[in-house]
Amino acid sequence: MDSMSEQKMQEKYVRPFRIYLQLERGLSPNTLDAYLRDLDKLLTFLAEEGKDPLTLTIDDLHAFAAALYDIGLDARSQARILSGVRTFCKFLMLSGLTDRDPGELLVSPKIGVHLPEVLSVEEIDQLIAAIRLDTKEGQRNRAMIEVLYSCGLRVSELCNLKLSDLFLDEGFIKVKGKGSKERLVPISPRAVKELRLYFMDRNLWVIPPEYQDYVFITVRRGTRNIGRIMVFHLIKQLAEKAGIKKNISPHTLRHSFATHLLEGGANLRVIQAMLGHESIATTEIYTHIDRSRLREEILLHHPRNMRRHEEKQ
Repeated sequence: MDSMSEQKMQEKYVRPFRIYLQLERGLSPNTLDAYLRDLDKLLTFLAEEGKDPLTLTIDDLHAFAAALYDIGLDARSQARILSGVRTFCKFLMLSGLTDRDPGELLVSPKIGVHLPEVLSVEEIDQLIAAIRLDTKEGQRNRAMIEVLYSCGLRVSELCNLKLSDLFLDEGFIKVKGKGSKERLVPISPRAVKELRLYFMDRNLWVIPPEYQDYVFITVRRGTRNIGRIMVFHLIKQLAEKAGIKKNISPHTLRHSFATHLLEGGANLRVIQAMLGHESIATTEIYTHIDRSRLREEILLHHPRNMRRHEEKQ
């Protein structure tokens, strides 16, 4: 948000919400600050997606919840933030700013052991097969889903991927993860193929200078880099078309990628390095795992590459 829009947000939402929490809920200063920090997360997310809080829908809230999950917050932290978001939605309605409360339908994650959904390789293929290639954005969507899965990216990493981050001839992409930490991720030959087919379409599009370096571009309702909510909706729609009943999000593809690698026999530390997990110091991982060996491990154990290797034999 620029300073002007941030000031407007403060005046229109943050200050009135603070007063509501102080007068109506009588919260302690610490709890009050926690609610306002959670609201700031939501407002930042909506600003990035070009959304106004007054037009909030349950789909927007689900996308926000998916983003919290995608950045690795545990269930307890997610539940606390979503509780604050529900309170904010109720405040908007009670204040007469909206005539509905989308937060009523927002369910918090269960606190405890939670195993995320995993798609099989066959279900990943079904998801991709559900994409219509006779539409303008069809090949883009195909490349997008393939890169998301084959590289195990967070949805934010996919949306912010730049052309200058691609080293397709060398078989790597450069990814900027949490805390602006960069890592090199091997990319499968299939993902490279889908990207190059997409670039044939992309080269025909008129793209504003400020978005020309982004890999994935919108082609409807204005031209800009793709947003997280759009990726969230796309995956939900494809799952429905493919007849997949599991509750999936962009993070499901990342988790499936890691699971498939582990099942294929890849070294756990290699997978952690690939995913850019904060639980292991990135610099230490790259000191001990040679990049050429990392690429070898991924090409050997990832199902996209294993299938290609079997075909060659």
